[in-house]
Amino acid sequence: MGSLPTNSLESMSLFSQNPLDPDEFRRQGHMIIDFLADYYKNVEKYPVRSQVEPGYLKKRLPESAPYNSESIETILEDVTNDIIPGLTHWQSPNYFAYFPSSGSIAGFLGEMLSTGFNVVGFNWMSSPAATELESIVMNWLGQMLTLPKSFLFSSDGSSGGGGVLQGTTCEAILCTLTAARDKMLNKIGRENINKLVVYASDQTHCALQKAAQIAGINPKNFRAIATSKATNFRLSPNSLQSTILADIESGLVPLFLCATVGTTSSTAVDPIGPLCGVAKKYGIWVHIDAAYAGSACICPEFRHFIDGVEDADSFSLNAHKWFFTTLDCCCLWVKDSDSLVKALSTSPEYLKNKATDSKQVIDYKDWQIALSRRFRSMKLWLVLRSYGVANLRTFLRSHVKMAKHFQGLIGMDNRFEIVVPRTFAMVCFRLKPTVIFKQKIVDNDYIEAQTNEINAKLLESVNASGKIYMTHAVVGGVYMIRFAVGATLTEEHHVTGAWKVVQEHTDAILGAMDGETTIHEIVD
Repeated sequence: MGSLPTNSLESMSLFSQNPLDPDEFRRQGHMIIDFLADYYKNVEKYPVRSQVEPGYLKKRLPESAPYNSESIETILEDVTNDIIPGLTHWQSPNYFAYFPSSGSIAGFLGEMLSTGFNVVGFNWMSSPAATELESIVMNWLGQMLTLPKSFLFSSDGSSGGGGVLQGTTCEAILCTLTAARDKMLNKIGRENINKLVVYASDQTHCALQKAAQIAGINPKNFRAIATSKATNFRLSPNSLQSTILADIESGLVPLFLCATVGTTSSTAVDPIGPLCGVAKKYGIWVHIDAAYAGSACICPEFRHFIDGVEDADSFSLNAHKWFFTTLDCCCLWVKDSDSLVKALSTSPEYLKNKATDSKQVIDYKDWQIALSRRFRSMKLWLVLRSYGVANLRTFLRSHVKMAKHFQGLIGMDNRFEIVVPRTFAMVCFRLKPTVIFKQKIVDNDYIEAQTNEINAKLLESVNASGKIYMTHAVVGGVYMIRFAVGATLTEEHHVTGAWKVVQEHTDAILGAMDGETTIHEIVD
C-alpha cells in the first residue's frame, strides 16, 4: 500500500475515472463478488477467532493515506494479506460464540441494493419507497410472529401501532425508554425525573442500563432484580412486585420494565404474561427484548415463548442475529407510536412538506434517535421473499436440531454437565467438579472457584486453536461454556467435529493435571 510521496508533484497521477463511472463500477463490483464468493468457499480453512496481537495492523500499514490512486487489485491483495488475518470469522461454520450473525445471499444482495441506491430515508418525501416498504415488511414479519393487531399498521390508522427498523436493540430500548419517560413526566412534571425507576432482571442485557443512563434515569433507580437457578434465571413476578412496592413506599415512580426472551447468558425466557400483569397495575411501560430468540417464534412450536405479548407496550428482535439478514437490522414494534413521535420528533423548516402536513404518511425520523436512516427494509424484504416462511422455519429448526445433537454428545461424556436447560439453539455446559478434584475437599466455594478456573482454561485452549470459537457466561456464580449454533454454513458434521475438539483439549488439560498435587476429590 502506498503513502504520501516525498518527491515533487511531477510524480502525481490523477485518477481519471468518475467515482461513480458505471463501467468501472461493474468491473470492480464483479471482482468484489468473486472475492467474497471465494472467501465463503474457503472460510472454513481460517482460524475462527483471529490470532493476531493488539496493534498488529499498525505495523503493516503506512502511517498516512496514499497521495495517488491505487488499483482495486492492489487493495484486495492487501485485504487478503492484512485484513483477513485480523478478522474473527462470524460466518464460519465453526463459529459458535456469542449469538449468531447469520447471513444469506438474499441478505447480502439486499444490502447491496440498499447501499447502491444510497438514499437517506428520514421522511416519506425523501424516498417514499423506503418508508412504505418498511411499513409493509414490518407488518409481514409481525404477522409471521402472530403479533397482536395493536402492534401492526392498520389500513385506516385505527391501531396506533406499527413497526420500525432500528440499527440495534440498544437503539430500540433507548427509543422506547425515552418515550415512556416523557409520557410519565408529562403526568408528574419534568422536575421529577429523579424519581423514575427502571426494572429488569440481573440477566437482562446491559443495553438497558446504558439506555437508562442516556435517558437521564438516576443510576440509583436502576433495579437489576436477582434471579436464581431454581427458576432457570427467569425474572420472578413476585420479586418484581415486591421491588415495585418498596419503591412506591419510598416515594419513587415505577416507569419501565424490560423482559427478555432469550437472555444473553443462558437464553432464559422471562414469563411475559405474569410480568405484564404485575407491571400494568402500576402503569409501567413493558418492553419485550427478544433480540436473539424472537426469530424462532415464527415457528409455531416456539410461539408460546412470547405468549402475553399482547399486554406489552413494545417488542423487538434482531433480524441480524438469527434471521439471515445482515447487520444492522433490529425490528421494533410499538402499540403507541404517538408516544415515540412526541418524544423523538423534530420539525425544522427545511424538512416541512405537504406529505408530512397531510398526516397520511410516516416520517420514520420521528421513530428513532438519529435523523438520517438507511434503507434497511430492502434486505429484510429480500430475505422474506427469497426464502419464504416455510424455508425460514426449516433453517431455524435445523439449528435447534444441531444444538440438540450437541447436547446429546455432552450427555454421553460423564465428565461434563449441562448447566442450564437448553431452550433454543444454544447449549451451556461445563466440566464437572467431580472430574477435577481427587482429594477430599469440603470447601464448596473453593471447589466452585477451581472448577470455574479449569473451565475457563479449557475454553481459552479451544479458542486459541482456531478450530472452533465459543464464548462463556457466569450465572449463579458458575462459569459455563456457551455453544451457540446459528451460523448459516454450519452443518451437523461441524457440530460433531466441534465436540471432538472440546474432548481433545479436555484430555490434554486433565492429563496435564494428573501429576499435580492440587487435584482433589469431592466428598459426597
